[in-house]
Amino acid sequence: MNKVHFSNITDFYSALGKPAPEHPLFAISTTDSSSQNNYQACLNTQSVISTDFYAISLKKVTAGEIVYGQTKYDCSSGTLLFFSPQQTFYSNGVTVESQGKTIVFHEDFIRGHALSTALKKASFFGYAVNEALHLSPKEQRLIANVIANIESESKISYDEFSRDILLAHINVLLNYAERFYRRQFLLRKESHSAIVDSFLEKFDELLVLNNNNEIPSVNTLADSLNMTSRYLTDALKIETGQTAQQVIHNHLIDKAKNSLLESSDSVASIAYALGFAYPQYFARLFKNKVGLTPSQYRASQH
Repeated sequence: MNKVHFSNITDFYSALGKPAPEHPLFAISTTDSSSQNNYQACLNTQSVISTDFYAISLKKVTAGEIVYGQTKYDCSSGTLLFFSPQQTFYSNGVTVESQGKTIVFHEDFIRGHALSTALKKASFFGYAVNEALHLSPKEQRLIANVIANIESESKISYDEFSRDILLAHINVLLNYAERFYRRQFLLRKESHSAIVDSFLEKFDELLVLNNNNEIPSVNTLADSLNMTSRYLTDALKIETGQTAQQVIHNHLIDKAKNSLLESSDSVASIAYALGFAYPQYFARLFKNKVGLTPSQYRASQH
């Protein structure tokens, strides 16, 4: 499969069969029935695509799949999608509703602006496509209004105020996205309980597969669960109040407590069985979490 990288928006638009944007670093476009064929022709080639710009798309994907990074996702019903620079993707058979809007802006357009920091902190730019933001009708209208303001500003002759105004509108869009993702996580809290269970089951499974010689990483666990590490961490944070790494540590401590009380194995043996390369790392984590060393904890329970 060929790799195609677009370093500028003009070349990307050309590949889509669109005229060059008025501003080389910022553009907003409409995907409708007349442009869908060109869009499909570009994105459904056997090419892996990456860019040097951000993209935010308001469109309901009704069919198809997108391979984003290393994982294939069914992206049916995705509504608000976020793509970051350097992230590879390709699509297959993707169709969208009759109309959608896509904002693209180059890294250089936000360089030195406060929004650059905000974008790096926005977890959802690291989510996979199947973790898209699903909007209620009211939320969709709010987002559509913000995008309409961005589009209206983009059509005004560019002047010294244009960049700050455009980026201010994008910042509003990001704030709404944060709010709506929070709502989405809360509404899916029941399924996140299943995620916690699956997360811990997968952890124990991988620990055994590693012959107890290595603690599975968050990235490895996320890949095994077909999630991005950012999405997994955020889901666990909503459900448990803890990051994925904290959930792992607490799970290890629980397993350690059981081993300390139910066996006569040495602290070092228990540490190795839990995947710690060095017993002192285990002892340090245990004391940090429990307030006692493993030996002190064992003695206190007898």
